[in-house]
Amino acid sequence: MRLTWVQPEDLLPHELAASRDEGRDVTAIARRWAAAGGDATPSVNGASASPAPAALRALALELLDAADALPGPSGPSAAADDLDALRAHWPAAWDLPVRTTLDRLHGAWLGRAAGCLLGKPVEKIPREGIRAILTATGRWPLRDWFTAEGLPPDVAARWPWNRRSAATSLAENIDGMPEDDDLNFALLALRLLETAGHGFTSASVAEAWLSWLPAGRVFTAERVAYRNLLLGLAPPDTARRHNPFREWIGAQIRTDVYGWVNPGRPDRAAGLAWRDATVSHVRAGVHGAVWVAAMAAAAPVADGIEQVLDAGESVLPPGGRFTAAVREARALGAAGGDWEGVVDTLYERHGHLHWVHVRNNAALVAAALAHGGGDFERSVCAVVSGGWDTDSNGATVGAVTGALAGAAALPPRWVDPMRGRLASSIAGFDGIGFAELAARTFALAGEAEDA
Repeated sequence: MRLTWVQPEDLLPHELAASRDEGRDVTAIARRWAAAGGDATPSVNGASASPAPAALRALALELLDAADALPGPSGPSAAADDLDALRAHWPAAWDLPVRTTLDRLHGAWLGRAAGCLLGKPVEKIPREGIRAILTATGRWPLRDWFTAEGLPPDVAARWPWNRRSAATSLAENIDGMPEDDDLNFALLALRLLETAGHGFTSASVAEAWLSWLPAGRVFTAERVAYRNLLLGLAPPDTARRHNPFREWIGAQIRTDVYGWVNPGRPDRAAGLAWRDATVSHVRAGVHGAVWVAAMAAAAPVADGIEQVLDAGESVLPPGGRFTAAVREARALGAAGGDWEGVVDTLYERHGHLHWVHVRNNAALVAAALAHGGGDFERSVCAVVSGGWDTDSNGATVGAVTGALAGAAALPPRWVDPMRGRLASSIAGFDGIGFAELAARTFALAGEAEDA
């Protein structure tokens, strides 16, 4: 068995790509790796076909250390590493109500799950494959669950499903919400708040991972940070050692609950998200986390999607690349043009990034929310059909639009197949109902209001 996302020879090619994207000069490092026979092509699945020889693995470790020692980016894009610097740009107040309803928090949980479930079977399938599958099954443009029924064998062979996901997330197979890391992290955040309170620290997050989160259920930056914790590092160093995934999407998928328990207070939500995100991410990886948390704080109390998007942007550093990507994408989505044209433009701007990077996925989320105008179905179908990290993006967009609508207003065909429950490997949560999760979240929101 090859352990993914942690072997030095697998991390180094991703590090070269990450450093170049950040503007760091890794020419000498790349030259030494190539001269030794190392492959500079990042592995799509997190591990190469076979272990590297001992000498090559040792060199990869040495070169990862060299990359870590290079000067990091400066300016607005680096502001997320300093919470005080980030806060300096936040508004003094938000024009949002601070009381939500149980129904809207229930809608947030249901929407997050349904959006995630819609995107699960096509995770890792590129955009052209998603369209081919939908066209072949008579479901293009996307407006319903994916299905294998009627899918021609040649299309199925060219664009294979994720087998484990397809067994539980195709229309003909759905029977409750299956386990997914996009929901596991929401459950973990809920437990963390219930046990440590709103004053938890990054160390509290690390302890929660080690106590309640199985190592086999984390990937990319989270797996690297988990390994670093076991090596004895503490946050934020856990995010910085040998972590080429530091600006990928992982932290962005972890922070919705911090917003739901702080309705109308994007600042409080973003502060909690920062504490969580810096365990495993830096810069844009943290920006994505605070952005989603702020939107999640607005969604259960806002009148419409514009207020939600405004709240998200309000906590971002001005001038940063992540901020620019989100704002440009929002404008594209709001322009009222053809959705496929919007996505074409996003791929022209961000298509060079890995499909799990945060910047391209956040741009797609922002565009889909603006394009969908707050409508659940229109928004989640848009973002999933756009490709990249389909289940994570579907979850984020579904959570925002589900909270805007409330559970009672969500279309039954998107809610009923989940049977009101979800599976999880986090102890105490397997089979839990969404109604119970909403009630526990609502209780925490009341505590925040009283604080």
